[in-house]
Amino acid sequence: MDTVALAKVARHGQVTLPASIRRAAHVDEGDYLEVRVSGESIVLTPKKLVDKSQAYFWSPAWQEAEREASEDIGAGRVHEADTVADLISGLESARKNR
Repeated sequence: MDTVALAKVARHGQVTLPASIRRAAHVDEGDYLEVRVSGESIVLTPKKLVDKSQAYFWSPAWQEAEREASEDIGAGRVHEADTVADLISGLESARKNR
């Protein structure tokens, strides 16, 4: 069931989100909200900020690679190497077997 509450627009366009809405949406003091107009509705979406140095991790390409790696790990398609020489040998062997 949706949580519904009434909020009033105060001076300078400020709106206080009712406690029931904050709890239902898991919004805490200091959180960021994306504000979007959709038709005649105003949609608020909680957002988390990502440090710029970590933004690459959340790119679609990186996330797809993460999913593929998780699938490979889950399926046992991984190999361990004790030394760099063992790693290179394993990579060369895998390339030959393609």
